[in-house]
Amino acid sequence: MNWTLFNLILILIILLNTVAAVFTVFRERRDIAATWAWLLVLNLLPVIGFLFYAFFGRKLTHRQLHKIQRQPPVELTDALAQQQSSLPAYSSGDTHEESSVKNMIRLFQNIDQSFVTINNETELFLDGPQLFKDMQQEILNAQHVVYVEFYTFYNDQIGKEILSTLVEKAQEGVTVRVLYDSWGSMGTKRDFFEPLREAGGFAEPFLGIHSNWRDFRLNFRNHRKIVAIDGWIGYIGGFNIGDQYVDRSKKFGHWRDTHMKVTGDAALALQQHFVTDWNATVPENELDQKMTHFPKANDVAIGNTMMQIVVSGPDSDMVQIEMGYLRMINSARKRLYIQTPYLIPDDSVLSALRSVILSGVDVRIMVPHMPDHPFVYRATQYYARILAEDGAKIYFYQEGFIHAKVVMIDDSISSVGSANLDFRSFKLNFEANAFVYDFKVAKELRDIFEADIEKSQLISAEDFENMSLWLRFKQAFSRLLSPIL
Repeated sequence: MNWTLFNLILILIILLNTVAAVFTVFRERRDIAATWAWLLVLNLLPVIGFLFYAFFGRKLTHRQLHKIQRQPPVELTDALAQQQSSLPAYSSGDTHEESSVKNMIRLFQNIDQSFVTINNETELFLDGPQLFKDMQQEILNAQHVVYVEFYTFYNDQIGKEILSTLVEKAQEGVTVRVLYDSWGSMGTKRDFFEPLREAGGFAEPFLGIHSNWRDFRLNFRNHRKIVAIDGWIGYIGGFNIGDQYVDRSKKFGHWRDTHMKVTGDAALALQQHFVTDWNATVPENELDQKMTHFPKANDVAIGNTMMQIVVSGPDSDMVQIEMGYLRMINSARKRLYIQTPYLIPDDSVLSALRSVILSGVDVRIMVPHMPDHPFVYRATQYYARILAEDGAKIYFYQEGFIHAKVVMIDDSISSVGSANLDFRSFKLNFEANAFVYDFKVAKELRDIFEADIEKSQLISAEDFENMSLWLRFKQAFSRLLSPIL
């Protein structure tokens, strides 16, 4: 009798758990892969799975999304329409590279209202100390505004140094505003920025989320890394503000990342995106979005590097940066180089990668040799194995941890930014990338990649095949969780 009662109770728990799982997953729109992944977790791990969901699965509220989903001012819309109409039409005499660039430009104009700018000069930083030294100097040179937006702004040595520089400028009367993500900046309390506020500056967590306990979720974070100074100097890439990014972490050792400094008109686009994020976060203290009110140091010609600044996030179904990556992958004819800490492509990106590999394109992908998230690392190995079997060259970077997010094709188009090649960057987080149409920049990134090969280990399909059955099981299991990692 007791055994029968126990079975009934167990069946009831499983039934209720299944009903609750279906209701939980289907009450919000999400792609099919994520839907099945969450159903798997919630049903295989009764009760406990819902704790995972509370942390990994919850979306932003409609109120929060509404704050972000704002139409750009009429002035910007009109200016973009004018630029679209003046873009040269396709010509039968265009090279493949020229056609690819025109395709990319029109794509981002249509799905992200992204301006293409030409009057730019770029500089790449692979080393944290050099980047932050340069960034602090440009902040000290600021005359009008300094806008800083990072996923991580830690209360540590480099964080305090950057904050001190910002305080100094605010005391001089320069407008200083900081946006940070409360989850990415875990451990940094609100009062850390109090000296900046006392100096007349501003600092707020993205979307006003001050407490991670009241808004307990890992997804839908602001993963962007943007600095805009005087509408003329900008920074975008993979580095965050923290000691581990300047080689002060015993766990990671040398931190290898890629960040781009932009001097010129593209800095205005970085500033515009900061303004949009700021206004969504602090609507009671909005900034003017009119381009004519954005200060610029001068109007002289600085360079001829053409680029677009593109953002994406869960506030849009367009997955703008993923579309850009897909456009690049499908346009590759000679070579495709990728550096990413997390290689967890969805089906569309995986199919595109396999297609170009099997078409004979020289595809090289570089990932870290060490994990910072176990399941993510094993899933990365799983997909790396598939691509290696197709013929891609897979490199595991050995000299520390590689965190760069770089894609380059045919020495013509390249991308540097915050977006990894994974589900999280494509669909779950707010990201920002620079898509650059310049042979010089692409060649520089190619040379950097090839120099990094000397610090990496080439892992062949045979090497993957020789891994233990237990390791391959962990890779396959982690792959099942890919849509929610």
